[in-house]
Amino acid sequence: MARNARLWLIWIVATAAACIVLVAGMIYGGAPRAHLLIGKTTSGHHQIELSCESCHTKAFAGPESIQAACLGCHQEELKQAKDSHPAKKFTDPRNADRLEKLAATRCITCHTEHKPEITRAMGVTLPSDYCALCHQDIGKDRPSHKSLSFATCADAGCHNYHDNRALYEDFLEKHANEPEIAAMPIVRLKAEPPVTPRDSQPIVEASRADHPASLAIDESISSDWLATSHAKAGVNCSGCHAPAAKTAGEIAVAWTEKPDHTACSSCHAAEASTFTEGRHGMRLAKDMKSERAGLFGITSDKPLTPMRPELSRLPMSAASHGKSLTCNTCHSAHRFDVSKAETAACLGCHDEQHSRSYRGSPHHKLHEKELAGAAPKGSGVTCATCHLPRETREDPETYEERLLVSHNQNANLRPNEKMIRSVCMNCHGLGFSIDSLADPALVRSNFTGRPSARVESIQWVMKRLKDREGRPATSQANE
Repeated sequence: MARNARLWLIWIVATAAACIVLVAGMIYGGAPRAHLLIGKTTSGHHQIELSCESCHTKAFAGPESIQAACLGCHQEELKQAKDSHPAKKFTDPRNADRLEKLAATRCITCHTEHKPEITRAMGVTLPSDYCALCHQDIGKDRPSHKSLSFATCADAGCHNYHDNRALYEDFLEKHANEPEIAAMPIVRLKAEPPVTPRDSQPIVEASRADHPASLAIDESISSDWLATSHAKAGVNCSGCHAPAAKTAGEIAVAWTEKPDHTACSSCHAAEASTFTEGRHGMRLAKDMKSERAGLFGITSDKPLTPMRPELSRLPMSAASHGKSLTCNTCHSAHRFDVSKAETAACLGCHDEQHSRSYRGSPHHKLHEKELAGAAPKGSGVTCATCHLPRETREDPETYEERLLVSHNQNANLRPNEKMIRSVCMNCHGLGFSIDSLADPALVRSNFTGRPSARVESIQWVMKRLKDREGRPATSQANE
């Protein structure tokens, strides 16, 4: 009897210890964390699902903590989008009755994670007709909407909950009569370079490269470097490989064989910042950890590894599997060829129909004509033209506005109307842009052909103006 009792005690203690180790492993990080997931994550968050603390900042914290985490990543984006439904709209006492219908001051009311069975496009977990909760009388105010289902509110080209910068009435009216193709379909060519460090000097000779003498450097590396704006601006080897070092001895000690995006950010802060905001680099954002310190020092903080194509939920080329996505993935380390980064780097990974259809598309043909000198500079359209657009931003280091290439490639991706102002309207009229983006087949073909969709937003706006002001509508309203 005593022997059985001892065996039971040993079994209980061993089982408890194993459970403690397993649970601790789940909580503090590593592969076991995946077993803590209570449901499949959305496509927007699946890359960081093992960085639990990114959303669940405190154990047993309430919804306020989750809301703060949401805004920590998305608040600036909402600000730039001029959010159509900001929280302050619902905290206004005049709208108190609406909060009873929908707790719209909290992101998780509409975007609940780990609920794949009810998750729709863009991580929305409400029924598609949720607009009816507040806008049930819209048919009385807008006769054009009278026969429409509330499930169609968010159809392409109509309305978005947050970002309507290309869809609001005044904008539609202003651009109602634009031609399909602009008179000068040219995109802005070059971003403004970052400020050159004051103490840098132009480098003109390969012999002046300041890498440690003990390193055997291939001549091709020196040649690549000398041909770049880095060398011309005085950014020597140590500028990336040992940025804090000053003397030859310090450089040798601090030398980093393969600098990461943080080295690039010392000069390209805005580009590096936007890179970590998008899906290419979000795993490298600050405080994204797969493991955290604890268990009496047994575990330590460990950042997420860079994204790899095989981890994506989109079709990717098998040849790209195993590749880590950093700045050097698209920009080679010493030549940083932007022409390669514009298209070849993209198509080296992306293998869905839209990407495969680029070669031979009208946009691609324009790019080829530009490269051949048969078309003006800036008239060609590459992957980067649309997905890495030029935009004016405040440099986080100098606080000055400058034109740069946004490296957050999904900032204008969904809903795709976000692309209209920053990209499409550089070359196309508003109506044509809306119709084209509303045609899924045309998008898949990389815009080979004409849009079959017809979004009547502009026509409705012009008719409403005619009815309201008693003045003739433009010819487009009667089309």
